[in-house]
Amino acid sequence: MLNVVHFALPEGEPVPLTVADVLELPDLALEPLAGAGGLDRHVRWAHVIELADPVPWLRGGELVLTVGLGIPEDAAGQQAYVHRLVAAGCAGLGFAVGELLDRLPAPVLDVADEVGFPVLGVLGDTPFIAVTEAVARWHADERSRHERLAIDAQDAMARAALRSGHGGVLRELARGTGGETVLLDSSGHTLVATPRRPRDWHDVVRDAVLRSAGSRGAIGLTHADCDVHVQSIGTHGMPRGWLAVRCPHPAPAHVRLLANHAAALVGVGVEGLRVARATTHRQRGVVFGAALDGGGDLAWRRVAELCPLPPAPYEVLVFHVPGVSAAGLAGAVLDALADVLADPRLEERTVVCPRPEGLVAVLPMRADPLGPLLVRRLDMVGGYGVRAGAARAGDRSVIAGAIARAAGAIGDGESGYRNADDIGAWQLLREAMDPAGIQRFTDAVLERLLRHAGDDRPDTVSLVECLRAFLDQGGNLEAAARALGVHRNTLRSRLRKAERLSGRSLSDPRARLELWLAVTMAAENP
Repeated sequence: MLNVVHFALPEGEPVPLTVADVLELPDLALEPLAGAGGLDRHVRWAHVIELADPVPWLRGGELVLTVGLGIPEDAAGQQAYVHRLVAAGCAGLGFAVGELLDRLPAPVLDVADEVGFPVLGVLGDTPFIAVTEAVARWHADERSRHERLAIDAQDAMARAALRSGHGGVLRELARGTGGETVLLDSSGHTLVATPRRPRDWHDVVRDAVLRSAGSRGAIGLTHADCDVHVQSIGTHGMPRGWLAVRCPHPAPAHVRLLANHAAALVGVGVEGLRVARATTHRQRGVVFGAALDGGGDLAWRRVAELCPLPPAPYEVLVFHVPGVSAAGLAGAVLDALADVLADPRLEERTVVCPRPEGLVAVLPMRADPLGPLLVRRLDMVGGYGVRAGAARAGDRSVIAGAIARAAGAIGDGESGYRNADDIGAWQLLREAMDPAGIQRFTDAVLERLLRHAGDDRPDTVSLVECLRAFLDQGGNLEAAARALGVHRNTLRSRLRKAERLSGRSLSDPRARLELWLAVTMAAENP
């Protein structure tokens, strides 16, 4: 459930001042007169008021101080006076003993005992202003205590950021708030958590940040009677991650302050890593480009020094976005690569560099190619409408050729991912021929066979079907006959007739190729 909540420290919720605490404040002479069952009521303020109906002037949580001027003279009015104070949420009633009255009327005390509404006697030389000042001073000291706790927690997080990075910041945030913390990447995957074991509230945070559609800022959540504050990582552009802290409800304002401070520390670290990563890949790109352009073994040895490529084979990608230079696209691709790999050690073994063909990435080959994941990540985070081509390189000597094939797979089509190795030679041949050319070719090869089809009985397998089955089965007569459901002698007879009518012998490799291309194209374009 998304909503607005208030946050703070562990020590957390500010400790409330109770009526019992007021009785213990130094330099005050106070004694309980009635309503002992309500001594745990919270005192927000102490206020002098002598009206018969003070409620319109109260906000709740007040210790109302009176000499008795406003207390009605009749018993019913006295009882109603106490009930009005209780209904207004007052903390209690302070009565100056001996100033106007030596004691409060019995109905006041009886009702106070009945409803648990504390009544205190203000004795001797204790002026009302002393009570008000003592209450105000206690609250000021409590705020100062929390400010000191927040400052101490901020210092601890700053030191932890230098010593142990993101994990240290989250541990100190958890310690300083008395809660639990988690750091998610921009895709919602958990990077660091304190405590480490997964919690169901992580899923709540993940769903919330994914619904935020990449907007930066803070999100307030409630989960299992706890308050959750979520803060985006990064100062500009799309969030580079999300930091969340979960504390028991209600959490005062310092938790939000500390979460923001922790997010800023993590964000500085993330931006530092981004700058270092971009610089590293620029350096690698210069040497890698020289090796591709014929720098020889020396250039490849230098590549190995700067970036130990993973063992072959490689997944070679070429990215292109209309109107965006390859260099201008590099930052977004590096960010997406870091999110998708989620492993700095693996990231260190990749190369991303601008080339004339586009932005080139050489990555480890995996069972699930990284290309589609990167394209989806780029489109989800930045809406780039990226075009990406991919190809496999068996070793470093064929990376240049793989780049050319990957760039060719992009073409002038729509945005998305295309793997050159998935586009078979047959598809490439089809794309290279226009429909009119295909029609002319099939007509030239199959014209007499198609014309003869009109003379066959309805239950006879056509000559074109016989040819295609025979050629698709690699020239295996028995297999082709089974596929067609005819006797092999029938198929043999039909094939001889097809050879005679087409003027092409099935024993001639060139003729077989022409026939296979023609019957296949005719089947795909009936």
